[in-house]
Amino acid sequence: MADNGTLVFVQIIYSNIVGIHTTAQFNAKIFNLTGDAPHKWYSDPLHNFMFDESMLSFGADNLSLTLNEEGDAYILKSAVNEDCLVNITFNRSSPGFVIGKDGTSYFGTDAKNPWGSMSHAFWPRCGVEGTITTKEQTYDLKGRGMFIHGLQGMKPHHAAARWNFINFQTPTYTAVMMEYTTPPSYGSTVVNVGGIVKDGEIVYAGVTNSATHTDTAQDKDSDWPEPKSIKWVWDGKSKEDKAVHAEVDSVLGKRLDRIDVMAEVPGFIKTIAGSVAGTRPYIFQFAPQEKLSLKLKVGDDEISEEGVMFSESTFIS
Repeated sequence: MADNGTLVFVQIIYSNIVGIHTTAQFNAKIFNLTGDAPHKWYSDPLHNFMFDESMLSFGADNLSLTLNEEGDAYILKSAVNEDCLVNITFNRSSPGFVIGKDGTSYFGTDAKNPWGSMSHAFWPRCGVEGTITTKEQTYDLKGRGMFIHGLQGMKPHHAAARWNFINFQTPTYTAVMMEYTTPPSYGSTVVNVGGIVKDGEIVYAGVTNSATHTDTAQDKDSDWPEPKSIKWVWDGKSKEDKAVHAEVDSVLGKRLDRIDVMAEVPGFIKTIAGSVAGTRPYIFQFAPQEKLSLKLKVGDDEISEEGVMFSESTFIS
C-alpha cells in the first residue's frame, strides 16, 4: 500500500506435496485500481531453492528473501522474471504476533496426534520501501505493508471451506484479521485470529473477532455468494486489561478481482485438488476507493481514523 496509491502483492510459495513433489513459486501482482486495464500478474517457478540454517531466510536462482541481522526487516529481491524486477524491504514498525504458543491450529480428535495443522505469524505494520520495475514503468512502493508467514500442514480443502482476510492501514493504526471456517468434517468451526497495532505497540491481539458478510449477491460465474459489504469486529483486552473494541464496516464496491484458483495452480496440484468433489475455489479481492474508517475504543478512549483497505474472501467448498 504505497503512499502514491499503488497496491502490490508479493508471495513466495514453497510446496512439499506428500513428500514426493517439492516446488517453489514466486508471485507478484500489481493491481489496477481504476479498472481500465488488467492487473499485472507474474507467476514464475523457482529453481535451486533452499533455506538458510535458521530457516528464516530463503534463496533461489535470481531470488532472495533475507532477514537482516537485527531481525526487524525482510529484504526481497527478485530477477526471476525480467519483466518484473523486485527490490522491496519490509521494515517492522510494530511488534509481530502469533496467537497461542506458536500460532498453530491443530486438526483432529487427539491433540497429541493431530491429523493436520496450520500456523500463521504476522508483522502487521511495516514501513515499506523499494520498487518493482516492469517493461512499462518503475513503481515506487514507499508506504506501508504487512508481512505474513504461513504454514499449511494439510490439503487446502481439508483445512478450510471459506476464508476472510483484511489488511486495514491508517496513519496511526493497523487492523488485521484472518478468519476461516473448517469443512463439515471438522465441524464447520470458525477460527479467527486478528489484532490491532500501532508503531511500537500491540494494542490487542486475539481470537474473539468476527467477519460478517452483511450483504451478498450470487456471482453467476462462480456460483458463490460474493460479499458486497463486510463488518469486521475485534473484541478483547489490552495489555493494561482495558476493554478493546474495534470495527471496520466496509461497503466493498466493485471487486478488484475474482480468481479462479483451479485455473491458476500448477497441474500437479490441480490433479489432487480436482479429484475432490465439490471443490470450487475462488478468491474475491477488494480495495474500496471510498474512504473507510477504523473505529477503535480502548477503555474510555474512542478514536476514528480513515485508512486504506485490502481484503479477500475465499470460497473453496
